[in-house]
Amino acid sequence: MAEEKKAVSTASGTESPTPEVVTEKYTMKQHWKCLAACTLMSLCPFQYGIDFGLIGGMQAMVGFLRVFGYEDPNVPGGWNLSAERQQLISSLMTLGAFLSSSMAGPIAGVMSRRMTIWAASLLCIVANVIMMATTNIAGLYAGRLLLGLANGMFMTFSQLYIQECSPARYRGLMISSFQVWTSIGSLVGTVVDNFTAKIDGRNAYLIPLGLIYIIPVILSLALLFVPESPRWLAQHGKFEQARKALRWHRPGPDSEIDEELSEIQAGLEKERANEQGVAVWDMFRNPVDRRRTVLATCALTVQGASGAMYMIAYGTYFFQMAGIGSAFENSCILNAVGVVAILINCGLITHFGRRRVFLVSGLILCGIAQLLTAVIYTVHPGTQSTGQAIVGLSVVYILGYNLWDLTLTVAQGMVATYAWISGGELPSQRLRSYTFGFATAVGFFTAWLTTFTAPYFINPDSLNWGPKYGFIWTPSCFISALWVFFFLPEVKDRTLEEIDEMFEARLPARKFRKYVSIGRAGGPATGSGSDEKEVEAIHAEEVTKA
Repeated sequence: MAEEKKAVSTASGTESPTPEVVTEKYTMKQHWKCLAACTLMSLCPFQYGIDFGLIGGMQAMVGFLRVFGYEDPNVPGGWNLSAERQQLISSLMTLGAFLSSSMAGPIAGVMSRRMTIWAASLLCIVANVIMMATTNIAGLYAGRLLLGLANGMFMTFSQLYIQECSPARYRGLMISSFQVWTSIGSLVGTVVDNFTAKIDGRNAYLIPLGLIYIIPVILSLALLFVPESPRWLAQHGKFEQARKALRWHRPGPDSEIDEELSEIQAGLEKERANEQGVAVWDMFRNPVDRRRTVLATCALTVQGASGAMYMIAYGTYFFQMAGIGSAFENSCILNAVGVVAILINCGLITHFGRRRVFLVSGLILCGIAQLLTAVIYTVHPGTQSTGQAIVGLSVVYILGYNLWDLTLTVAQGMVATYAWISGGELPSQRLRSYTFGFATAVGFFTAWLTTFTAPYFINPDSLNWGPKYGFIWTPSCFISALWVFFFLPEVKDRTLEEIDEMFEARLPARKFRKYVSIGRAGGPATGSGSDEKEVEAIHAEEVTKA
């Protein structure tokens, strides 16, 4: 393999023939082709992010509201959008993503990762043509649903490609960049909205919608020069093509390529020996797969539990209804802080892993931020000082954000990153498309539920809670933090085959981080009491040597 190995002594004094991966002997520069391909795939969430950024700003645009909204002299700007239309415009895209991601398993059985991205690009272009051409709300709804179907395929299959192709050491970094593009897309969308919102007429929102064509075209052309996922090819019996694809993705001699491919084949054969065929119910049939399905699903659901979706989907509208400062400029600042947070994550995730930062920096800070924002508004609702505390007033920007808004944005950025990484790393190879698709679908469903119900709470025509909406999300964040602490395993720097081995050993979450792999060729740990003690003895011996 493209990794440096050493023999590991067992408790009985023998040596395991397949030792643990300890260091990466090839540099990032030598992996440039693989990382370039993964970076290309990580452009897919740019489409998802730019859609949220654009549509969130459009709901506060006079040019958009004159076509799809109604005049209301009682709100800032003089125009508003009914809660029902607001619900459907934002949530239909998420509903479409839920539908397409829930079909990831069957789709992966007939279409490769690249073919699915090409199909999503075509569907995205068709959806945008409909949205730009129509002035009827039903046409806009149809375009939003089709765009959601495309975005679900973008988010699910690009993530699968990255998980399957990245070297273990750089997988966290690549998935972090995946989330970076989501945040950059949201930022680009809000910045464009900020400039076009001043245009009188339909061009105010047609110009931003035109940006949606860019990424699908780039992806469609660039994918002609990138090979398919080696693991997908091997899973479908195309071993010679898998070898060529792996040769493209990895540095090093052919012997290392053959060794890695042999490990992939061994993992697939072992899974097939345990269960013949692949079906939806296989995700829940045995305890190991059931555990992995539950963990991946809960990890992706935690993103929705952080309360991020209502701020992402309705941030500009939320600030517009507050009536303080420029809603579009405030949203640009908020999204820029999110991009900075994700860039910081790229370093944190490589050095500290997923679990600890996910728990402390993400969920706990997010819950505290939601609580403090809600409390400030409850104590002094509707006052100038409260509005400044919620929307602006920080030491960094004269009319920027206070500590709570800043913390909330940074925390949500961290939650999103670790949720997607954990959701993609934990499924088994044989069921990866089914499990990750199911987990993504449930994650999109919770996001849809948030975007669909949020207008009831924040729209002045409904409950008009405003920032008090944070009271709902505070306990959700803290409960999610407890789940991460007790159940989410740490798989930093592990190959997908090592992750399989640890789940087969039925290790509790707290023991994943210090587990010393004894390798598939030497026989993975079985999870029995004696084997688990042997694994711990191996680890203790290695620590003593170090």
